Amino acid sequence: MNKQQLTFPKDFWWGSAWSAEQAEGRGETGKAETVWERWYKEQPYRFYQGISSETTTDHIHRYKEDVQLMKQTGHNSFRVSISWARMFPADGTGEVNPKAIAFYRELFTEMNENGIKVFANLYHFDMPAVLQDKGGWESREVVEAYVHFADTCFKAFGDLVYHWFTFNEPLGPILGSYLEDFHYPNIIDFKRGAQAAHFTILAHAKAIAAHKKHQLDSKIGVILNLSPTFPRSQNPADVKAAAIADLFYVRSFLDPMVKGEYPEKLVALLRDHDQLPADYTEEDLACIKENTAQILGLNYYEPRRVKARLTAINPEGPFLPDWFFENHVMPGRRMNEYRGWEIYEKGIHDLCMDIKENYGNIESFISENGMGVASEERFMDETGQVIDDYRIEYIQDHLAYLWKAINDGCNIKGYHLWTFIDCWSWINAYKNRYGLVSLDLPTQKRTIKKSGEFYKQLSDQNGFEYDVDRLV
Repeated sequence: MNKQQLTFPKDFWWGSAWSAEQAEGRGETGKAETVWERWYKEQPYRFYQGISSETTTDHIHRYKEDVQLMKQTGHNSFRVSISWARMFPADGTGEVNPKAIAFYRELFTEMNENGIKVFANLYHFDMPAVLQDKGGWESREVVEAYVHFADTCFKAFGDLVYHWFTFNEPLGPILGSYLEDFHYPNIIDFKRGAQAAHFTILAHAKAIAAHKKHQLDSKIGVILNLSPTFPRSQNPADVKAAAIADLFYVRSFLDPMVKGEYPEKLVALLRDHDQLPADYTEEDLACIKENTAQILGLNYYEPRRVKARLTAINPEGPFLPDWFFENHVMPGRRMNEYRGWEIYEKGIHDLCMDIKENYGNIESFISENGMGVASEERFMDETGQVIDDYRIEYIQDHLAYLWKAINDGCNIKGYHLWTFIDCWSWINAYKNRYGLVSLDLPTQKRTIKKSGEFYKQLSDQNGFEYDVDRLV
């Protein structure tokens, strides 16, 4: 055993993240219906235990208590999202809601006064339903409404926000809405998904252009969910399959949002299969080229392992990325059995090195990483505290590889955990708990878990002791 104190760079960002739809609750500010509320009305049986986003963590009423809990768990930074449906409850654009302005200004002021930097994300899956009715991300009108929303936020909160982010995991709504049936409106149509993806990337670029005009001290970027892609073997067929999967799931948003250009190989593949978006212009491409992310958030949970397809594609079935590869279940892999995800700590190092070597070593941070566990009341002690040693070990193992990446020259400025207080999780509601703070849903009582106490110590020491012989 070779235990060392792993120390992180000065002013490292220690914090966590969540989203408006998953934490705020509706409150009395006049928030409009989102696609999640619409979907719940139409198909409540698709939501775990029939729990909607109506109340969630009730953050809108408890934000002062929650900011104190941030301090008590070592936060010097925290990522929120601003609810588009709360800011523009009438029709997603036009006149801003003064009650929403007041709430977010009060929240951000409270955070700043308690030494917690505001990382503000503009879109986290919560399309106003009225704009989905206009086509959602398939509509240029919705792109312009988003840019108006973003510009309004820069004006209203620019003096309080440390860093801005255009989107969290923009690939998620494309996969969920158009390819894999886990987001409303549950369409299976790759070409329409490609159109929505292009307009999402265009919206990102136009929001960055709007941010530049305000000459704020903050930077603006994007948060992407990125899984390093590993072939089953070095057989050329497996290597090719992994390269194509990587194009679809990693480079598709990373390249245009950071480099300003779509990957040529992906464009050629989609052109060969008549899956390019129908509506794109040279002006769009120029805007994307000129307005790229200034900072990059990296969400890492698991690797992607693939192999060459061994079965034929149904020619009458819909075009999907699965045409080109199959998922590979690596023998001996370690799993988070509750979420169905592989635990592979070294992947966080591989991801950071990719950004260093292929994306100009852009200023980055781990914007999400975490472990969801079901039925955590099993691990409560007699005082009601969750003794989540498994989460502490998970955090330490990933941070050790992040420390290694920093020492290998990666420009990594922080680590944000998913999440702060147990929050509502899309169709899974409260099935798996991710928080540093536990939530008793009927009473809304918050209790700091053992991991929350560890996180405070981690932040105070700007590091932790670890057996470096475990790093490979």
